[in-house]
This record gives sequence, structure tokens and C-alpha cells, in this order.
Amino acid sequence: MSTILRGAVADLQAALPEGGLFKGRCWRWSDQPLRLEAADLKFLESLGKKIAAFLRVANRLYQASVAGEAPAWVAEWLDQGKPSEVIRLGREEKLKSSIPRVLRPDLLRTEEGWALTEIDSVPGGVGMSAWMQENYTKLGHAILGGANGLREMSAQILGESGEVVISREAEDYLPEWCWLVGESRVKPAESYRGGKSPLYRFFEMFDWMSLKEAGFSWKSDQVMEAPPKAYLEEKLWWALFWMKPLEEWWRRELGEGYFRELRALVPRAWPMRPMEMPPDGVLPELEIHQWGELENFSQRARDLVIKVSGFSPLAWGSRGVTVGHDQPKEKWVPALRQALAGWKTQPHLLQRFARLGALAHPVWNEVTGEAEEGRWRLRLCPYYLVTGEKVDLKGALATLCPVDKKLIHGMEDAVLVPVSSETGTRR
Repeated sequence: MSTILRGAVADLQAALPEGGLFKGRCWRWSDQPLRLEAADLKFLESLGKKIAAFLRVANRLYQASVAGEAPAWVAEWLDQGKPSEVIRLGREEKLKSSIPRVLRPDLLRTEEGWALTEIDSVPGGVGMSAWMQENYTKLGHAILGGANGLREMSAQILGESGEVVISREAEDYLPEWCWLVGESRVKPAESYRGGKSPLYRFFEMFDWMSLKEAGFSWKSDQVMEAPPKAYLEEKLWWALFWMKPLEEWWRRELGEGYFRELRALVPRAWPMRPMEMPPDGVLPELEIHQWGELENFSQRARDLVIKVSGFSPLAWGSRGVTVGHDQPKEKWVPALRQALAGWKTQPHLLQRFARLGALAHPVWNEVTGEAEEGRWRLRLCPYYLVTGEKVDLKGALATLCPVDKKLIHGMEDAVLVPVSSETGTRR
């Protein structure tokens, strides 16, 4: 078992900026970065190009749908519940080919391998991960992305004069941005007035209209990262990716190799759309004739997750997620009905639950003052920078959660560590 030195943990804690990196949040400590096998590091290096390709193809599919060159229901589904101004912004001609430059996929380590559950184009944790890169390097570790990978990424995005514009909804992440780029370059979205400097949008598009009402303004000739394309922030893309009528589009546009690799990563998903099925029709792989049949699935058989698609404050931080086998029927049935009833205004998707594996990692016990080798569930968040056709891996943050947790996200009893660039053997 790896031994954690009391001094190393104390050094890490002492290096935290005054006020911390997350507002009102804490985590458990380890001075050991996560070591992955060589095949996993190779996988992370190659994944960024596939993620960027997926978003480019999704972007083209939406636009083709709007233009009548692909099924009209694609854009109709993705635009449901959005104000006309938000839809108009996403269709701006000058932004036609733009995709976000900072990408953070959420990867879960399952019993079979990796599962891709989300692509976050306005990701939190950038400052936290940059801080970890710097400070774990000082402890003598070789860290993925080096000591300055994420700091360099933010510098490339912002340039010399760019500003991070952050909303009250996202203010938990204010301290990490202030530490990373300096307080003078972090602006409250509610009072922001557009200018000439590049703007890094650190708020989700569901917040756009309320920010406008509060006074936010953006000049049309001002560079905004990520581009204001609310349709690209929808998890509903996973359901569209699995739909038979769109399969040839994805195969052709992604190429057979990327198509197969992404299908192997993305758990099966379905749009939760109320509909009449023909007498001999069934929902593929679920083998049910109508959604109501899911109400009578046993808890053991509900190896499924209901998710809010997007354009909602519930669409991040696992707040809009219901795990079927983790809920009694009294809670499962209302969640199912609510999701179906909200299709026109707040689409949901149903997805196979990714059964999580476990790995060992040493963690500091603040009570006993000793290192403990525990078993943990893993969420891995690599950060990529897109520059034209080039996609660079700039670092990664590992979140280790207790094995009894079904939803894997930052929490007080989770462990946050960077990823090592050196290989090791998972146990």
C-alpha cells in the first residue's frame, strides 16, 4: 500500500488559496495522483479528436435539419422549450461552424471499461485541476498535462485581455477562476456589458434570458467562448446517436471507425417522447410497447437512468437524474410520468445505467492521521483544447467516490486528485 506522508498532505492543504477553490465545498485528500494503465492513457490521448468530431457532426446535423436536408424533428426536438432568441442565437450564420474550444467529457469506469456520459462545453474544475497540476508536480509527481497544462489552456482561450463572465447560478466556481486568471478578469454576468475583449462564457444557456433581464449584454462582433449554441448542450444527443433513422448519417459523417468506437462508449439511450406505437411495434432493446410498461418493471430490472436533457438548472451536478434500481416504485413511477409529461417543454432521455467498477487508491484519514487504502468508484474528466483540427489533452481530474454511491460527482466524502502521466496497475 502506498504511504501518504503527513507533511505532503499538510503542504497541499496549506497551498490552497485563501477562501479555497470552491465556494462552500470540501473533499478528501490524497497526495498520490491517480495512476492509469498505459492503454487508458493512450485512450485519453485519442479521445479528444473523437469528441470534437462528434460535436462537429451534431452541429451539422442540427443545421441540416433546419435547412430541410435532414429530418425536421431533429431540430424540433432540440429546440423544444427554448425561447426564440436562444434559438436564433444558435443559428447565427457567423457561428455556423463553431464548436466549443474547451471540452470535458465525463467518463465513468465501469465493470467492462469506460462509459461516456456527458460532454461538458462549459466545464467546472478548470482552476481546481490547474491548481492540482502545479502542486502535485511540486511534490515530485509527473502529472498528465504537465505543471501548467490547464493554465496554458486558459491563457490561449482568453488571450491578453479576455474575461471570464460567470453567473450567480455558477458562483460556486468563482474562487477557482479568480485564482487561475486573477479577480480583475472575472466579471459577474448579471452586470456584464459587452466590449472588445474575448468573453469566456461560464454559464449555461438556460440562464441566458434571466441574465439579459438582469442587464447582461453581448456585442455581436465580440468573441464568445463557448459559442451560444444551446442545442449543443443537450444530453438528448445520446438518444439521437442511437436512433436507427439517423444511423447512416452518423456512420457517414463520423466515419466507420469513430462511429463504432463512440457507440462502444455511449450507453444505449432513448428519447422519452410520448407516442402511439403500431400494434406490432416495440421500443428497441427495451422490448416494451408503451412507456407505461416501465412502471411495472421490478427494481432489479430497472437498470436505467432518467436524465433531464438540458436547458435547465437541473441538467448539471446530477440534480436531474433518477437511477431506476436505486428508487422504490413510489418514486420511480412519478419520475417516469413527470419526464414523459415534460417532453414539449423539458425533454428527458432514458439511458442504460453504467454499472460501475471499483479501484484502490490511498486516502488520508483526517481522524486517525493515517493513510487508508480504500475502494472507490471513478469519474474521470479529461480537459481538451480544440484549435482548428488540432485537439490537445491538457490535463485530467479524477473524482473517487465511495462504492455505495450510485451517482458519481464532487461531494464531501469524495477524493479529488489529478492523473499521473506515469502508468500503474489498477487494483
